[in-house]
Amino acid sequence: MMQWDKLLSAKRLGQENKELSNTDEIRSQFQRDFDRIIFSSPFRRLQNKTQVFPLPGSVFVHNRLTHSLEVASVGRSLANRVAQELKKRNDIQNKDILDELGSIVSAACLAHDLGNPPFGHAGEEAISIYFKEANGKNVKPKVTEEQWQDLTHFEGNANALRLLTHQFNGRRKGGFALTYSSLAALIKYPYGSDALVKGKKKFGYFQSEKETFISIANELGLKKISNNPLSFVRHPLVFLVEAADDICYEIMDIEDAHKLNILDTSKTFELLLGFFDKQEDQSFYKQKDEVFKEVTDLNEQVTYLRASVISKLIKETASVFITNHDKILNGDFESSLVKGLSGSCKVAFENCQTLAIKEIYKHPSVVKIELTGFNVLGTLLDEFISALLNPDSDYSKKILSIIPSQFNVEDQCFYNKTMAIVDFVSGMTDLYAVDLYKDIKGINL
Repeated sequence: MMQWDKLLSAKRLGQENKELSNTDEIRSQFQRDFDRIIFSSPFRRLQNKTQVFPLPGSVFVHNRLTHSLEVASVGRSLANRVAQELKKRNDIQNKDILDELGSIVSAACLAHDLGNPPFGHAGEEAISIYFKEANGKNVKPKVTEEQWQDLTHFEGNANALRLLTHQFNGRRKGGFALTYSSLAALIKYPYGSDALVKGKKKFGYFQSEKETFISIANELGLKKISNNPLSFVRHPLVFLVEAADDICYEIMDIEDAHKLNILDTSKTFELLLGFFDKQEDQSFYKQKDEVFKEVTDLNEQVTYLRASVISKLIKETASVFITNHDKILNGDFESSLVKGLSGSCKVAFENCQTLAIKEIYKHPSVVKIELTGFNVLGTLLDEFISALLNPDSDYSKKILSIIPSQFNVEDQCFYNKTMAIVDFVSGMTDLYAVDLYKDIKGINL
């Protein structure tokens, strides 16, 4: 069984030989992780990256930034509830560090979408399809089979780890130099793209970050599952980060759909009230009736119900974690916490998922954003990758000169050069990507 005393480490990536500074007693090392992320440029750029719906006009719906902040809030509450229960155990020696679970999980929650490209999940698919089906296929002879899997199955989760740990030109070793535990809490899929051939659908690190991942796993004592492909079990805190994300995107998408008139009020009420059993949750219904006597605005009533649902889901998913604690630390728990829900919460969550797939994610406004993403990202990648493949032409030199110096497109390794292009494109905001697309195509003239 993995041990909490080893799983929680304040050692920083890239600064392993440096003594931890104690000059700032106000913030712990893990709280500093949170601050480093929230003050960073990649985090700020999330405000112009699509979550699900188009970026707001008159109605403000969620973008990647607001989503990440909300996930961090839910994750902190989840972790604090779990920490309270873990303190009752006798097999954890350093119980004081359990007070830091909220900081570690909230930092990982803040960072969980940093690797997502513009235009939502359609952006991930657009990058993958460019290498699978378009001119990106010309890269295949220049990279290894494992590296080719990275490119043809672009994964936002793996890209987040790269963004946080890669030493870009002019930057320090270790990237953000976060603690090992905060990084591990982010790695939802603790294996590389070579695991795809074994039936895995996603992966947690690119080949370029393989050694970094191995260092994290070994330092924290993550349990190894296999050597071929290299695979470990998750850090236990990943389950809390994942649950916070699941709760937020499912419930907040319902609220956004109501604001955009995709769902009517009666349907929205039905979905949210479904989380509460009339026999077991009598106190909730009594309080709801009292609140609704004062709060008559329909949007505010939906907000109240949404907050109540999230509060209940935090309590229930934390309970699922504690119930399955030993299985999680043994690496025997292979589900997600939300799949471990029971009763009215389980039924209601599944109803929300089913409706979201049918009526929200296939809404014309969402589909249009996806189509835009395919065209814009496909074109930008084609311009830059074609320039890498034909570096001596005058046009290629001009197009590559646009790329900021932090992205090393002059590396001797073609895979590294290609990843630098992917770094540049995936880090763009929706608006910047569209503007650059227009500039290159002459539309802005």
